[in-house]
Amino acid sequence: MAELLRLLLDVSEKAANVARVCRQEAALFELLVQEKKGADKNKKFIKDFKTLADVIIQEMIRHDVCAQFPEMNGFIHGEESNTFENGLGESVTVTVCAKEEDTAALLAKVLDGDQTAASLLTKAIHQKLQLRDEEAESLQLSLSPDDVAIWIDPIDGTSQYIEGKEEEELDEGFCRSGLPCALVLIGVYLRATGQPVMGVINQPFKCKDFPGQGWRGQHFWGVSYGDVNVCSFLRPLCLQKRDHLSVLLSSSEKPVVKDVLTTLSNSKLMYASGAGYKILCVIQGLVDVYLLSEGSTFKWDSCAPHALLRALGGGISDLNECLRSYANESDGPRPELTYHEPHNRSQGVDRWANRGGIIAYLDSSVCDKTVAALAGKI
Repeated sequence: MAELLRLLLDVSEKAANVARVCRQEAALFELLVQEKKGADKNKKFIKDFKTLADVIIQEMIRHDVCAQFPEMNGFIHGEESNTFENGLGESVTVTVCAKEEDTAALLAKVLDGDQTAASLLTKAIHQKLQLRDEEAESLQLSLSPDDVAIWIDPIDGTSQYIEGKEEEELDEGFCRSGLPCALVLIGVYLRATGQPVMGVINQPFKCKDFPGQGWRGQHFWGVSYGDVNVCSFLRPLCLQKRDHLSVLLSSSEKPVVKDVLTTLSNSKLMYASGAGYKILCVIQGLVDVYLLSEGSTFKWDSCAPHALLRALGGGISDLNECLRSYANESDGPRPELTYHEPHNRSQGVDRWANRGGIIAYLDSSVCDKTVAALAGKI
């Protein structure tokens, strides 16, 4: 499993590079955006888009992992359908081929014969990148690839990626919107229980070294399995120093939720884009809790960052189940999200929705305080 972590770090960096390549040329990027339809669409958004970058990254990760761990074939799941429609109305199934020239030929068909764009993307897909991380390389973990499966969100925060705004961090240490909110998320969970055990987060657009220069990224990883709880990001010391409760929300959160949380003493409501990015803000200790009352996030959004939070002593719980447990005065374990079972009565992407809403936290007492404030009011 340590080999799997090292591989996921490498492919996450390849994915980040593909995301950057696709954004470099406006004319190229316009070829790559396509509106989702029907069951593939997230009902939260009036228009929901995927990009060829999403599909390429997802299929590249699938290809590279299965090449090294063939026993995981069929157990690597992603947000996106791997079909793309070209300008002629032809539906093309996007895959990463064993040979570079075959991948280039397939991408040229998707890109209406644009050989230059196809060659550029193919080079990024087939390059050999190695992300060195000494702690990850020395990790020992007695878990077999036969026991796990993977969720991929190739570009979480696709709308921010498409808009391409170069936002700067606020005083709180995070961006409300823009390219920094777009993340590559790769989460590993146990097939038997759905428990998240490993996560890799790559932020392709962390910052620019100088105006007009290219983007520089950063990565995070975490493992939580048995007695092993290791994260590349240390548990923030600021958790003990903050004199207020900071809650991160979506700008579309229900007014009643905002009103209730506003009444909490010393509470501060803040907003940012992208489910994965908001959970990353919790991981980094920039906020105390991220809460979403609607079922508009999915397993691919939360699996990777959930593993990091678990490694740091936190978690992501089903909000509705937390409220129900509070109302019933239950002393049972907190209802953490799991990742292996679909909602069989739902269709399309809704089969994998976090339907009860979510609450992400580092400190369980903060989670309990927030749930108590909301109980009976939403």
